[in-house]
Amino acid sequence: MDPNEQEGFQVPENQDNNHKSLVSPPPLVLKAGRYLPTLIFLGLAVHLILPQLASVEESLQVIKTMALWAVLLAALAQTISYMGSGYLLHSIAVTVNQKLSVPRGILITLAAASIGLLAGGPLGNGAATYRWVRKQGVSAEGSGLAGTLPTLFNNTILVILGIAGILRLLAVRELSSTQILAFLLILSGLGLGIAAISWGKSHRDWFTSGAVREAAFFYRVLHRPYTPKATETAVCRMFAALDLLEKGGWKRPAMGAALTASFDMLTLYFFFIAAGNPIGPSVLLVGYGLPLLFGRLAFLLPGGVGIVESTMAALYTGLGVPGPIAVVAVLSYRIFSFWIPTLIGFPIAFYLQNR
Repeated sequence: MDPNEQEGFQVPENQDNNHKSLVSPPPLVLKAGRYLPTLIFLGLAVHLILPQLASVEESLQVIKTMALWAVLLAALAQTISYMGSGYLLHSIAVTVNQKLSVPRGILITLAAASIGLLAGGPLGNGAATYRWVRKQGVSAEGSGLAGTLPTLFNNTILVILGIAGILRLLAVRELSSTQILAFLLILSGLGLGIAAISWGKSHRDWFTSGAVREAAFFYRVLHRPYTPKATETAVCRMFAALDLLEKGGWKRPAMGAALTASFDMLTLYFFFIAAGNPIGPSVLLVGYGLPLLFGRLAFLLPGGVGIVESTMAALYTGLGVPGPIAVVAVLSYRIFSFWIPTLIGFPIAFYLQNR
Protein backbone atom coordinates (compact mmCIF):
# COMPACT_ATOMS: atom_id res chain seq x y z
CA MET A 1 0.00 0.00 0.00
CA ASP A 2 1.17 3.54 -0.80
CA PRO A 3 2.48 5.25 2.37
CA ASN A 4 0.32 8.28 1.65
CA GLU A 5 -2.77 6.08 1.70
CA GLN A 6 -1.70 4.69 5.04
CA GLU A 7 -1.70 8.26 6.38
CA GLY A 8 -5.22 8.82 5.11
CA PHE A 9 -4.26 11.18 2.28
CA GLN A 10 -4.68 9.77 -1.20
CA VAL A 11 -2.59 11.15 -4.04
CA PRO A 12 -3.87 10.63 -7.58
CA GLU A 13 -1.34 9.19 -9.98
CA ASN A 14 -1.32 12.29 -12.15
CA GLN A 15 -0.80 14.74 -9.28
CA ASP A 16 2.24 16.94 -9.72
CA ASN A 17 5.35 17.02 -7.54
CA ASN A 18 4.39 20.36 -5.99
CA HIS A 19 1.31 18.91 -4.35
CA LYS A 20 3.18 15.78 -3.29
CA SER A 21 5.68 17.99 -1.49
CA LEU A 22 2.97 18.84 1.02
CA VAL A 23 2.92 15.26 2.24
CA SER A 24 6.69 14.65 2.37
CA PRO A 25 8.00 15.22 5.89
CA PRO A 26 10.98 17.61 5.91
CA PRO A 27 13.94 16.87 8.15
CA LEU A 28 13.98 18.39 11.63
CA VAL A 29 17.35 18.87 13.29
CA LEU A 30 17.81 20.57 16.66
CA LYS A 31 21.15 22.40 16.90
CA ALA A 32 20.54 24.65 19.88
CA GLY A 33 23.90 23.86 21.46
CA ARG A 34 25.75 24.99 18.36
CA TYR A 35 24.10 28.37 17.74
CA LEU A 36 22.54 29.44 21.03
CA PRO A 37 25.74 30.94 22.53
CA THR A 38 26.19 33.13 19.44
CA LEU A 39 22.57 34.29 19.58
CA ILE A 40 22.86 35.15 23.28
CA PHE A 41 26.12 37.00 22.69
CA LEU A 42 24.58 39.09 19.91
CA GLY A 43 21.57 39.87 22.06
CA LEU A 44 23.67 40.95 25.02
CA ALA A 45 25.83 43.13 22.78
CA VAL A 46 22.79 44.91 21.36
CA HIS A 47 21.11 45.44 24.70
CA LEU A 48 24.30 46.72 26.31
CA ILE A 49 25.64 48.88 23.49
CA LEU A 50 22.48 50.40 21.99
CA PRO A 51 21.62 52.47 25.11
CA GLN A 52 24.95 54.26 24.61
CA LEU A 53 23.38 56.00 21.58
CA ALA A 54 21.50 58.07 24.12
CA SER A 55 23.02 57.87 27.58
CA VAL A 56 22.87 55.15 30.18
CA GLU A 57 21.82 57.60 32.88
CA GLU A 58 18.93 59.03 30.85
CA SER A 59 17.81 55.58 29.74
CA LEU A 60 17.78 54.33 33.31
CA GLN A 61 15.72 57.34 34.33
CA VAL A 62 13.17 56.53 31.63
CA ILE A 63 12.99 52.94 32.89
CA LYS A 64 12.42 54.06 36.48
CA THR A 65 9.51 56.28 35.47
CA MET A 66 7.77 53.82 33.13
CA ALA A 67 4.05 53.36 33.81
CA LEU A 68 3.45 49.84 35.08
CA TRP A 69 -0.11 49.69 33.75
CA ALA A 70 1.12 50.38 30.20
CA VAL A 71 3.80 47.69 30.51
CA LEU A 72 1.10 45.22 31.59
CA LEU A 73 -1.01 46.23 28.59
CA ALA A 74 2.01 45.65 26.36
CA ALA A 75 2.36 42.15 27.81
CA LEU A 76 -1.36 41.51 27.19
CA ALA A 77 -1.08 42.76 23.61
CA GLN A 78 1.85 40.43 22.94
CA THR A 79 -0.09 37.52 24.39
CA ILE A 80 -3.01 38.26 22.06
CA SER A 81 -0.52 38.52 19.19
CA TYR A 82 0.54 34.93 19.78
CA MET A 83 -3.10 33.93 20.04
CA GLY A 84 -3.35 35.27 16.50
CA SER A 85 -0.47 33.00 15.48
CA GLY A 86 -2.23 30.03 17.06
CA TYR A 87 -5.42 30.95 15.25
CA LEU A 88 -3.47 31.13 12.00
CA LEU A 89 -2.40 27.49 12.34
CA HIS A 90 -5.89 26.52 13.49
CA SER A 91 -7.49 28.16 10.45
CA ILE A 92 -5.05 26.46 8.07
CA ALA A 93 -6.06 23.08 9.48
CA VAL A 94 -9.72 24.04 9.07
CA THR A 95 -9.21 24.71 5.35
CA VAL A 96 -8.49 21.00 4.84
CA ASN A 97 -11.22 19.87 7.28
CA GLN A 98 -8.78 19.04 10.08
CA LYS A 99 -8.69 20.06 13.75
CA LEU A 100 -5.93 21.86 15.61
CA SER A 101 -6.72 23.85 18.75
CA VAL A 102 -5.61 27.47 19.07
CA PRO A 103 -3.62 26.81 22.32
CA ARG A 104 -1.75 23.97 20.64
CA GLY A 105 -1.11 26.24 17.66
CA ILE A 106 0.41 28.83 20.01
CA LEU A 107 2.79 26.26 21.51
CA ILE A 108 3.85 25.04 18.07
CA THR A 109 4.40 28.61 16.85
CA LEU A 110 6.60 29.49 19.84
CA ALA A 111 8.63 26.30 19.60
CA ALA A 112 9.09 26.38 15.83
CA ALA A 113 10.15 30.03 15.86
CA SER A 114 12.87 29.26 18.43
CA ILE A 115 14.13 26.26 16.46
CA GLY A 116 14.06 28.24 13.22
CA LEU A 117 16.48 30.77 14.70
CA LEU A 118 19.08 28.09 15.27
CA ALA A 119 18.41 25.50 12.58
CA GLY A 120 17.76 26.63 9.04
CA GLY A 121 15.76 29.84 9.49
CA PRO A 122 12.38 29.68 7.71
CA LEU A 123 13.13 26.15 6.48
CA GLY A 124 13.81 24.95 10.01
CA ASN A 125 10.71 26.74 11.25
CA GLY A 126 8.58 25.12 8.56
CA ALA A 127 10.06 21.69 9.19
CA ALA A 128 9.39 21.91 12.93
CA THR A 129 5.85 23.19 12.35
CA TYR A 130 5.12 20.37 9.92
CA ARG A 131 6.40 17.70 12.31
CA TRP A 132 4.52 18.94 15.37
CA VAL A 133 1.26 19.70 13.56
CA ARG A 134 1.46 16.22 12.06
CA LYS A 135 1.85 14.76 15.55
CA GLN A 136 -1.47 16.37 16.48
CA GLY A 137 -3.24 14.12 13.99
CA VAL A 138 -3.56 16.68 11.20
CA SER A 139 -3.32 15.23 7.69
CA ALA A 140 -0.07 15.45 5.76
CA GLU A 141 -1.62 18.02 3.43
CA GLY A 142 -2.75 20.23 6.32
CA SER A 143 0.63 19.88 8.04
CA GLY A 144 2.41 20.86 4.83
CA LEU A 145 0.29 23.98 4.56
CA ALA A 146 0.90 24.79 8.24
CA GLY A 147 4.64 24.62 7.61
CA THR A 148 4.46 26.93 4.61
CA LEU A 149 1.60 29.43 4.77
CA PRO A 150 2.38 31.28 8.04
CA THR A 151 5.69 32.50 6.61
CA LEU A 152 3.98 33.63 3.38
CA PHE A 153 1.20 35.50 5.21
CA ASN A 154 3.44 37.10 7.84
CA ASN A 155 6.04 38.22 5.31
CA THR A 156 3.34 39.62 3.02
CA ILE A 157 2.01 41.78 5.85
CA LEU A 158 5.53 43.00 6.67
CA VAL A 159 6.11 43.91 3.03
CA ILE A 160 2.86 45.91 2.97
CA LEU A 161 3.77 47.71 6.22
CA GLY A 162 7.30 48.32 5.01
CA ILE A 163 6.14 49.87 1.74
CA ALA A 164 3.65 52.04 3.64
CA GLY A 165 6.48 53.17 5.91
CA ILE A 166 8.73 54.06 2.99
CA LEU A 167 5.96 56.08 1.32
CA ARG A 168 5.30 57.90 4.59
CA LEU A 169 8.98 58.79 4.99
CA LEU A 170 9.09 60.07 1.43
CA ALA A 171 5.98 62.17 2.05
CA VAL A 172 7.42 63.90 5.14
CA ARG A 173 10.85 64.21 3.49
CA GLU A 174 12.66 62.69 6.45
CA LEU A 175 15.03 60.69 4.26
CA SER A 176 18.49 61.53 3.02
CA SER A 177 19.40 60.80 -0.58
CA THR A 178 21.34 57.71 0.55
CA GLN A 179 18.36 56.39 2.50
CA ILE A 180 16.03 57.02 -0.42
CA LEU A 181 18.35 55.08 -2.70
CA ALA A 182 18.56 52.20 -0.20
CA PHE A 183 14.79 52.00 0.20
CA LEU A 184 14.24 52.17 -3.55
CA LEU A 185 16.63 49.27 -3.97
CA ILE A 186 14.66 47.32 -1.37
CA LEU A 187 11.38 48.07 -3.11
CA SER A 188 12.92 47.06 -6.43
CA GLY A 189 14.14 43.83 -4.91
CA LEU A 190 10.71 43.07 -3.49
CA GLY A 191 9.07 43.85 -6.81
CA LEU A 192 11.49 41.59 -8.66
CA GLY A 193 10.86 38.84 -6.11
CA ILE A 194 7.10 39.04 -6.60
CA ALA A 195 7.52 39.12 -10.37
CA ALA A 196 9.87 36.12 -10.24
CA ILE A 197 7.39 34.07 -8.21
CA SER A 198 4.57 35.01 -10.58
CA TRP A 199 6.70 33.97 -13.55
CA GLY A 200 7.82 30.83 -11.72
CA LYS A 201 4.25 29.60 -11.32
CA SER A 202 4.19 29.06 -15.08
CA HIS A 203 7.82 27.94 -15.39
CA ARG A 204 8.34 25.89 -12.26
CA ASP A 205 11.23 23.72 -13.44
CA TRP A 206 13.27 26.73 -14.52
CA PHE A 207 12.45 28.62 -11.32
CA THR A 208 13.48 25.64 -9.19
CA SER A 209 16.77 25.16 -11.02
CA GLY A 210 17.51 28.87 -10.64
CA ALA A 211 16.76 28.74 -6.92
CA VAL A 212 19.09 25.75 -6.56
CA ARG A 213 21.91 27.58 -8.35
CA GLU A 214 21.49 30.66 -6.16
CA ALA A 215 21.42 28.59 -2.98
CA ALA A 216 24.48 26.61 -4.08
CA PHE A 217 26.39 29.86 -4.70
CA PHE A 218 25.40 31.19 -1.29
CA TYR A 219 26.59 28.03 0.47
CA ARG A 220 29.87 28.08 -1.45
CA VAL A 221 30.48 31.63 -0.22
CA LEU A 222 29.88 30.43 3.33
CA HIS A 223 32.08 27.35 2.74
CA ARG A 224 29.29 25.04 3.83
CA PRO A 225 28.13 21.76 2.26
CA TYR A 226 24.98 21.97 0.17
CA THR A 227 22.40 19.49 -1.07
CA PRO A 228 19.76 20.70 -3.56
CA LYS A 229 16.93 18.62 -2.09
CA ALA A 230 16.12 21.08 0.70
CA THR A 231 15.81 23.99 -1.76
CA GLU A 232 13.77 21.94 -4.22
CA THR A 233 11.40 20.85 -1.46
CA ALA A 234 10.99 24.42 -0.18
CA VAL A 235 10.18 25.75 -3.66
CA CYS A 236 7.73 22.93 -4.35
CA ARG A 237 5.99 23.49 -1.03
CA MET A 238 5.68 27.22 -1.74
CA PHE A 239 4.03 26.64 -5.11
CA ALA A 240 1.79 23.92 -3.70
CA ALA A 241 0.59 26.32 -1.01
CA LEU A 242 -0.04 29.05 -3.60
CA ASP A 243 -2.01 26.60 -5.73
CA LEU A 244 -4.27 25.73 -2.85
CA LEU A 245 -4.72 29.38 -1.87
CA GLU A 246 -6.02 30.15 -5.34
CA LYS A 247 -8.86 27.76 -4.63
CA GLY A 248 -10.03 29.91 -1.70
CA GLY A 249 -9.77 29.47 2.04
CA TRP A 250 -7.24 32.28 2.52
CA LYS A 251 -9.44 34.71 4.47
CA ARG A 252 -9.18 33.11 7.91
CA PRO A 253 -5.40 32.58 7.78
CA ALA A 254 -5.00 36.18 6.56
CA MET A 255 -7.09 37.37 9.51
CA GLY A 256 -4.84 35.42 11.89
CA ALA A 257 -1.71 36.97 10.40
CA ALA A 258 -3.26 40.46 10.57
CA LEU A 259 -4.22 39.89 14.21
CA THR A 260 -0.66 38.82 15.00
CA ALA A 261 0.91 41.89 13.39
CA SER A 262 -1.66 44.35 14.78
CA PHE A 263 -1.21 43.35 18.41
CA ASP A 264 2.55 43.05 18.02
CA MET A 265 2.54 46.66 16.83
CA LEU A 266 0.27 47.55 19.74
CA THR A 267 2.87 46.08 22.10
CA LEU A 268 5.40 48.61 20.83
CA TYR A 269 2.84 51.42 21.10
CA PHE A 270 2.15 50.65 24.77
CA PHE A 271 5.86 50.79 25.55
CA PHE A 272 6.03 54.32 24.15
CA ILE A 273 3.10 55.21 26.38
CA ALA A 274 4.84 53.57 29.35
CA ALA A 275 7.95 55.65 28.61
CA GLY A 276 5.87 58.84 28.71
CA ASN A 277 6.00 59.63 24.99
CA PRO A 278 2.86 58.50 23.09
CA ILE A 279 3.32 58.54 19.32
CA GLY A 280 0.85 58.82 16.45
CA PRO A 281 -0.25 55.91 14.27
CA SER A 282 1.77 57.08 11.25
CA VAL A 283 4.99 57.37 13.28
CA LEU A 284 4.35 53.97 14.84
CA LEU A 285 3.84 52.42 11.41
CA VAL A 286 7.03 53.88 9.93
CA GLY A 287 9.24 52.66 12.77
CA TYR A 288 7.63 49.24 12.98
CA GLY A 289 7.40 47.71 9.51
CA LEU A 290 10.73 48.65 7.95
CA PRO A 291 13.05 47.39 10.73
CA LEU A 292 11.26 44.05 10.98
CA LEU A 293 11.42 43.72 7.20
CA PHE A 294 15.17 44.46 7.33
CA GLY A 295 15.50 41.81 10.02
CA ARG A 296 13.86 39.21 7.77
CA LEU A 297 16.11 40.19 4.85
CA ALA A 298 19.24 40.01 7.03
CA PHE A 299 18.86 36.23 7.35
CA LEU A 300 22.51 35.79 8.39
CA LEU A 301 21.64 37.24 11.81
CA PRO A 302 19.19 35.07 13.81
CA GLY A 303 15.97 37.00 14.32
CA GLY A 304 17.56 40.10 12.82
CA VAL A 305 19.30 40.72 16.16
CA GLY A 306 20.99 44.12 16.04
CA ILE A 307 19.44 45.11 12.70
CA VAL A 308 15.90 45.44 14.04
CA GLU A 309 16.85 47.28 17.24
CA SER A 310 19.28 49.76 15.72
CA THR A 311 17.11 50.54 12.68
CA MET A 312 13.96 50.93 14.76
CA ALA A 313 15.62 53.23 17.30
CA ALA A 314 17.22 55.33 14.53
CA LEU A 315 13.91 55.76 12.68
CA TYR A 316 11.98 56.85 15.75
CA THR A 317 14.74 59.22 16.80
CA GLY A 318 14.74 60.72 13.32
CA LEU A 319 10.97 61.21 13.56
CA GLY A 320 11.30 63.32 16.70
CA VAL A 321 11.20 60.81 19.55
CA PRO A 322 13.83 61.60 22.23
CA GLY A 323 16.77 59.21 22.02
CA PRO A 324 16.56 57.66 25.52
CA ILE A 325 12.81 57.04 25.14
CA ALA A 326 13.22 55.49 21.70
CA VAL A 327 15.98 53.17 22.91
CA VAL A 328 14.09 52.05 26.03
CA ALA A 329 10.81 51.52 24.17
CA VAL A 330 12.47 49.55 21.37
CA LEU A 331 14.55 47.33 23.65
CA SER A 332 11.54 46.69 25.91
CA TYR A 333 9.45 45.76 22.89
CA ARG A 334 12.11 43.35 21.64
CA ILE A 335 12.39 41.71 25.05
CA PHE A 336 8.65 41.04 25.11
CA SER A 337 8.18 40.18 21.42
CA PHE A 338 11.42 38.32 20.67
CA TRP A 339 13.58 37.31 23.63
CA ILE A 340 10.93 36.08 26.08
CA PRO A 341 9.03 34.06 23.41
CA THR A 342 12.34 32.66 22.12
CA LEU A 343 13.48 31.49 25.55
CA ILE A 344 10.04 30.06 26.30
CA GLY A 345 10.03 28.31 22.92
CA PHE A 346 13.08 26.11 23.56
CA PRO A 347 11.65 24.03 26.44
CA ILE A 348 8.36 23.81 24.54
CA ALA A 349 10.28 22.54 21.50
CA PHE A 350 11.96 19.76 23.46
CA TYR A 351 8.62 18.87 25.04
CA LEU A 352 6.93 18.60 21.65
CA GLN A 353 9.84 16.73 20.12
CA ASN A 354 9.98 14.11 22.89
CA ARG A 355 6.25 13.87 23.51
